[in-house]
Amino acid sequence: MWRFSFLYLLSTMSISWAEPGFPALSREMVNYINEANTTWKAGHNFPNADYSYVKKLCGTFMGGPELPVLEEYADDIKLPESFDPREQWPNCPTLKEIRDQGACGSCWAFGAVEAISDRICIHSNGNVSVEISAEDLLSCCHICGFGCNGGYLSAAWYYWRKNGLVTGGLYDSHIGCRPYTIPPCEHHVKGMHSPCSKIKEHTPKCRHQCEAGYAPQYLQDKHFGMKTYHVRSSEKQIMAELYKNGPVEAAFYVSTDFLSYKSGVYQHVRGRMLGGHAVKLLGWGTENGTPYWLAANSWNTDWGENGFFKILRGRNHCGIESHIYAGIPKS
Repeated sequence: MWRFSFLYLLSTMSISWAEPGFPALSREMVNYINEANTTWKAGHNFPNADYSYVKKLCGTFMGGPELPVLEEYADDIKLPESFDPREQWPNCPTLKEIRDQGACGSCWAFGAVEAISDRICIHSNGNVSVEISAEDLLSCCHICGFGCNGGYLSAAWYYWRKNGLVTGGLYDSHIGCRPYTIPPCEHHVKGMHSPCSKIKEHTPKCRHQCEAGYAPQYLQDKHFGMKTYHVRSSEKQIMAELYKNGPVEAAFYVSTDFLSYKSGVYQHVRGRMLGGHAVKLLGWGTENGTPYWLAANSWNTDWGENGFFKILRGRNHCGIESHIYAGIPKS
């Protein structure tokens, strides 16, 4: 893993040195990407944002302690050419949801609870539909890292199995035990919220109680994992896991060009590396001959394709196929 990290960093540095010296997020950057005529289109996101802010959004620590590797079973499953779980399990509404992490480096927590929420519904055959609380994981998992300043994916999934997580919806939704208390903000364009770059958020306090008026009580609201694991870095293994059990959490190395993503199948064109970022990986397909993974980001629906994006599949692009975590809910 460390060898891959070093080689990726070296390659992005080499690309940056060889290209014209214009700032990230600038009009020149957007034009350069689009004129490269690659598999995706760039646009103007994060207006007036400073580098330290956008770097904080990538709050995933790569590496760290590992979970057991999932036993292989890809050869036993006939996989389709494309797969979208939103069509496969239409009675699970969280599959279509895009959350907003606000001005907090909590992507590591969001990717985990989004996939967990989906899997609880999928493995109950649509009978249990809940939104697992990002706030509960972000604030109470002290082994995970540093809250809004970053965390480890493997620890997040371990915490779900060992300690359980309560329910909790979006900011100000009053859904579930512990809804998200960090307000949404405008990551990308001018809108009704304050610009994220002007807000400094601190990790919420860990509270072992639900918001007023919610029942059952905190401990009774917990949902647990039966087992958690790391999926082997194999295209077919990842596809089989998605097809059989539902979305997973994935982490990858983000470069500055990713911030300008608007549509298409993302692959790195230019720019320096920002850090690790976690997302929910849902399915796969092919667009104009380019194989892709389908993923959900947590930067609200203004970004990308209504909050979703596609990224090159089958080449471990930006390390995304090396950092896949998942688990099975306890029934």
